[in-house]
Amino acid sequence: MTQHFQRPGDPLFTQRTPRVVAASKLHRRRDREKAGRFLAEGPQAVREALAAGAVRDIFVTEDGRRRHRDLLHGASSAHFSVVTDDAMAALADTVTPQGVIAVCDLRDVPLDAALASRPKLVAVAVEIRDPGNAGTILRTADAAGATAVVFAGDAVDPYNPKCVRASAGSLFHLDVVRAPDATAALAALRGAGLRTLATSGYGATDLDDLLDDGSLAQPTAWLFGSEAHGLPDELRDAADAAVRVPIHGRAESLNLAAAAAVCLYASARAQRSR
Repeated sequence: MTQHFQRPGDPLFTQRTPRVVAASKLHRRRDREKAGRFLAEGPQAVREALAAGAVRDIFVTEDGRRRHRDLLHGASSAHFSVVTDDAMAALADTVTPQGVIAVCDLRDVPLDAALASRPKLVAVAVEIRDPGNAGTILRTADAAGATAVVFAGDAVDPYNPKCVRASAGSLFHLDVVRAPDATAALAALRGAGLRTLATSGYGATDLDDLLDDGSLAQPTAWLFGSEAHGLPDELRDAADAAVRVPIHGRAESLNLAAAAAVCLYASARAQRSR
């Protein structure tokens, strides 16, 4: 396929320009896997992608080029193209695009490489399917000081546009691991010296008790199950402990993202207090 590169004075790229067509295909998982690339939409995601050295191409509208001039000033290592509003709409996953999108290299890190740095806090998303929740877990794990997020089993693609957007740039700060065999991943985490804690509304261990006895200060991998079914029984039973988040009011439960935030920050506080 012939590549179209812009020169000063050239017309704007349209949604039919080959570079735009190729990039728009990255909305589909199979095309992301084949190309080894994904889309990061909006100035925050593009800024973090540039800082991480992950950007291959940038597409920007005329208005976006004016609004994000400072951001694009740091894009000298990436080829960026000015596109029509229609082309941006074809590339974007949002109803109202912010005028800038980057094509980035996939960020996958093998599990053994992520564990080689002896992490103290890891989040493990087991068979979660909602990309918004996945992105929120990435963002929360990053904020809590975790160094890796493992997508275990048949989990959502972390490079789904909604997941990338919900991560608010944190996707570029963490080791992103995809581990199809969740049981093997659990064994590897334990082998690296991490205590494995499975979240469950019916867990025998109360999170407050772990905070009180100081055990959350040790290196920990938190396991979070799918929105609909929670963790598989065999994985919950194989973990070092099944932990419930105490409910002090009348709410039936916490949603996945909220429970992940409570658990990760409990570990972060304990580890920093120590």
